[in-house]
Amino acid sequence: MNNRYGTLASWVYNLDKPVGRSFGDIEYYRQRLETCTGPVLEPAVGNGRFYVPLLQSGISVEGFDPSEEMLGYCLSACRERSLDPKLTQQSFETFAYDRQFEAIVVPLGSFQLITELASAKALLSRFFDHLAPNGRLMVDLDPIGSFLGTSGSVRSWNTEDGDLLTLTDTRVETDFVAQKTVSQLRYEHWRHTKLVDTELELFSLRWWGVNEFALSLAEAGFVDVVASGNYQHGRAPQKDDESISFEARRPA
Repeated sequence: MNNRYGTLASWVYNLDKPVGRSFGDIEYYRQRLETCTGPVLEPAVGNGRFYVPLLQSGISVEGFDPSEEMLGYCLSACRERSLDPKLTQQSFETFAYDRQFEAIVVPLGSFQLITELASAKALLSRFFDHLAPNGRLMVDLDPIGSFLGTSGSVRSWNTEDGDLLTLTDTRVETDFVAQKTVSQLRYEHWRHTKLVDTELELFSLRWWGVNEFALSLAEAGFVDVVASGNYQHGRAPQKDDESISFEARRPA
């Protein structure tokens, strides 16, 4: 099953990207959202890496995620900090709210989990419909070069109990026409040199050209589209940037 984030995958994600770990995005979006007076939505909230710091900043932010395991980590992090989260288990394809948001933020390339172009465009339309007039959509994308690097990496993490978690990442397909990569992720849980558990997952991502995404935002009805490189708002993306951030507005 693709992009499922099962038990071991969620555990590894929580160790690798704990709550508050920033790639420049937390500080950037805190600043971009500081004038918001209405509610903010984070789709694909995950373990709360990004969500919890926003909530701690006093921003009225809600979130959803399809993974029960990831939501469990997020809820636990909120309880530890005496925060009152508004979280639901929903997916990109079917999420629905009976209210509109002043901003929707999708950090760290989560939008790229939607690998079919038609589905991605439909999601942009769903975002548009869930924004209040003059509401802003903010989306991070990875540059194309990050999809085409070396394959076959092995990473490891030590747990609090002294166990070992490993992740072997092997790319099995690169579709240059569909602009998609598929990787085989093998998660393993080791204790005293013995394998306790393992998970195998196919992980798919789609890359976007800068102009392509800007045109798709316009097609969905957004205006005032701004693409920024490396979390420097208004600075056009450059070839060596590690991240590209889009901001667009639903007209009044």
